[in-house]
Amino acid sequence: MFNGQKVVVVLPAYNAEKTLEVTYREIPFDIVDEIVLVDDASRDHTIEKARELGIRHIVRHEQNKGYGGNQKSCYRKALELGADIVIMLHPDYQYTPHLIHAMTSIIGNKVYPVVFGSRILGNGALKGGMPLYKYIANRFLTLTQNILLNQKLSEYHTGYRAFSSDVLRSLRMEACDDDFIFDNEMVSQIFYKGYQIGEVTCPTKYFEEASSINFSRSMKYGLGCLKVSMVFRLCKWGLMKSNLY
Repeated sequence: MFNGQKVVVVLPAYNAEKTLEVTYREIPFDIVDEIVLVDDASRDHTIEKARELGIRHIVRHEQNKGYGGNQKSCYRKALELGADIVIMLHPDYQYTPHLIHAMTSIIGNKVYPVVFGSRILGNGALKGGMPLYKYIANRFLTLTQNILLNQKLSEYHTGYRAFSSDVLRSLRMEACDDDFIFDNEMVSQIFYKGYQIGEVTCPTKYFEEASSINFSRSMKYGLGCLKVSMVFRLCKWGLMKSNLY
């Protein structure tokens, strides 16, 4: 608990057997009440490793539902458990669990209702091994999205995110895509609702076992981000309607 608020960490897992334990061991259980792992039809022994670690709340997708579909299951289960603060942490150890205290305190003290762990603040992305083409694409997309959404985030593409339960309940998550573009559709909904997003500097690690999408899927994702931002702006101007909002 943090200030009387229940803290739930959700782990969207896919083939995370090799990195799940090191991620889990660094989670600060002095404030985290529950862990939820959603396995998106992994082909390795992620489920067995989760059970071995004593994770009680495990959801298994018999068929792969995609990154967005995995998150939907994560957030639904966290809210079912009565979470007040929900933190999405990738179990591939790309993001450090040591920031959970900081992210929780920002939400728990009502500073911001949403917090992102930014790889761009502090120049940690390239130092952590982010491929140069991904870094350049990240900067271009973030600049364009900030213009279209009228915001000033350092990046829109981090997978390390924390939310108050009030925010999660207010969003139309089921209307979001089940693939990687889910993240940006969710962000657009957050801003459309008038919520603010805080950021903390987050080091990152790129290594063989860390999850990543290939170049062609990155291109598809980038074009999808631009489309989401354009739809947001047109809806704000009253020139278009979308079931996202």
